[in-house]
Amino acid sequence: MKKTLSILVLMIFMGLGFASKAQNLQVMYDFGGERQYITTTFEMYKADKWGGTFFFVDFYHDGKNHPNNNGMMGTYMEIERALNFWQNSKLKDLSAHVEYAGGLGVYNVGDDIFGYNISNAWMFGAEYFFHSKDYRNTLTVAALYKTIANTNQKLPLQFSIVWGMQDIFNVKGLRFNGFADLWWQENVWLDKVIPYTTQFCFITAPQIWYNVGQFFNCPNLNVGGEVELSYNFSGLSQGKRFYVNPCLGVKWEF
Repeated sequence: MKKTLSILVLMIFMGLGFASKAQNLQVMYDFGGERQYITTTFEMYKADKWGGTFFFVDFYHDGKNHPNNNGMMGTYMEIERALNFWQNSKLKDLSAHVEYAGGLGVYNVGDDIFGYNISNAWMFGAEYFFHSKDYRNTLTVAALYKTIANTNQKLPLQFSIVWGMQDIFNVKGLRFNGFADLWWQENVWLDKVIPYTTQFCFITAPQIWYNVGQFFNCPNLNVGGEVELSYNFSGLSQGKRFYVNPCLGVKWEF
């Protein structure tokens, strides 16, 4: 799950006088011990007079744990809508937030391949946008009611932050961005055949990118990567432990 941008973080483009829409394609190799596969991510943002729309789609390609798949082994998407009818008021940085997330995948047991669904999730709430005067440093915080299909939740909430920093250390084209999500969801794991449950999930994925294309008249091209840090994240088989999954890749901005 990449989610490297948020609707209001992308308002940086408007704040700097750029276009009110942005798209990019990322290709990452995940070095995580249980992963070692390629992820392709497409992101898009479009602003309008009522707010903005952001979505991303991840495609997970054949990895070491899926030797019989020989192709794409899953996909995941999120689509978010910021509703802001008061963009010219003192509350212009506060928006309503609506979001959907879901996906599907496959896994191997011996020579057999099984499919699974990533349960549909809906989120409703509010987000607030903080920024420097020049919009080069941004932070969005969100508090959301979250409901996940066919999942027990003692507390149906999610708290999120998304940040972006441009030209860090005064290096032109060096960018630091990422997100962190904390939500409540009951997961059941096996520990030496004895099941146990966890009630919350945490994931963060800081990214760093450098615009290498600026040196040969190709400003669309960036190289960099991310480190995904997670705890109790349901996408991992062992569950109740802390994971560190580094990735390296390239990003093309349209």
